[in-house]
Amino acid sequence: MSLDEQTVANIAHLARIAIDDDELAGLGADLSRILELVAQMDAVDTSGVEPMAHPLHMSQRLRPDVVTEGNQRERFQAIAPAVSDGLYLVPRVVE
Repeated sequence: MSLDEQTVANIAHLARIAIDDDELAGLGADLSRILELVAQMDAVDTSGVEPMAHPLHMSQRLRPDVVTEGNQRERFQAIAPAVSDGLYLVPRVVE
């Protein structure tokens, strides 16, 4: 599929992307190659392929859940602009 400059300009308008006129031909060629690759991948028969979430069927090694930093709540709240009952107070932004 080959995209002409008018089609690329229309796509850019719909996406709200400002593109110079001298870039339209190059972007059209790039987008055409991408669409050709997608069409090529779409042509492959994947009916017998089981979907997977990750290409490696391995269990993930997890580190032990250990506390590495002490509680510094009082220290951080001491330098906060506004605190009440252990909670940070922020200006209201939604009316």
